[in-house]
Amino acid sequence: MPATPAVPIIRVRGLTKRYGPQVVVDDVSVELAAGQTLVLLGPSGCGKTTLLKMLNRLVEPDAGTVEINGQDVRRQRPELLRRGMGYVIQQVGLLPHYSVAENVAVVPRLLGHVPAAIEARTQELLTRLHLPPERFAQRLPHELSGGQQQRVGLARALAADPPIVLLDEPFGALDPVVRAGIRRDFRELPELRGKTVVLVTHDVAEAFELADRILLLDAGRVQQLGTPRELLLRPANEFVRRFFAAERLPLQLRTLTLADLQPFLSEPPPPALHQLPAATSVQTALEQLTAANPEAAAVGPLMHAFHHALQAAIA
Repeated sequence: MPATPAVPIIRVRGLTKRYGPQVVVDDVSVELAAGQTLVLLGPSGCGKTTLLKMLNRLVEPDAGTVEINGQDVRRQRPELLRRGMGYVIQQVGLLPHYSVAENVAVVPRLLGHVPAAIEARTQELLTRLHLPPERFAQRLPHELSGGQQQRVGLARALAADPPIVLLDEPFGALDPVVRAGIRRDFRELPELRGKTVVLVTHDVAEAFELADRILLLDAGRVQQLGTPRELLLRPANEFVRRFFAAERLPLQLRTLTLADLQPFLSEPPPPALHQLPAATSVQTALEQLTAANPEAAAVGPLMHAFHHALQAAIA
């Protein structure tokens, strides 16, 4: 019998869920390596949230299996399974009569962590998420803004240091400015490094910013599974092509990099770009160039190289 890996791997095989005659998740299979972020993307009603909830048995499938570290989740008690996963939802779901600190501490207390360790972890997470404990730890949820509540929800999901984190449109109800800030904090949190993350969103830009791989669904069926670059530059079918059509140029600018452009640059990059890594996106390079010199003559050659790199990438 193979040894259980030290880090989590999620394997989904033939997962199907019906509600009456309607098939909402239809024979979905996917594997997620430890430390990867998988984004479930697609139009409203395509089965994203149902698929996510089958991973921690909030919804039971009609067919198929979910394995974590090689173990079928149906062989585990649901409450124990869920304590090993962080879970964040759009509505946050904070306990209204618990303080911020008490909300963050819920799962570590259930797991029997030492009180001093719980307090230290709570203060650390609140500080990292820009909620200074001396100001926020004793507040009640109704005393917080929507963005602050969402940060507390994220802190609660990470408090017990779970190896897997599930997020169901966690930033969807926030205004664009707050949403961008929380997304940036999410991406930069040291506590998320090495964790396996599954995130549901309908926001294409968000998916491209956060995902290692994207599972694009329509009517419960997988349309394409791959990296953001693969879905954008090598769409598997017409649905995938149309799904990204409205945002294709901004996504291309954020997907192609200076390394892609290098073979097509007729002259060396301007000084403003010399220090940028080869993996820097074209969009970021353009922003840097414009910030350094709004009249930069190099923007034209850069866009010319971008055009040729794009044609080569999709050929």
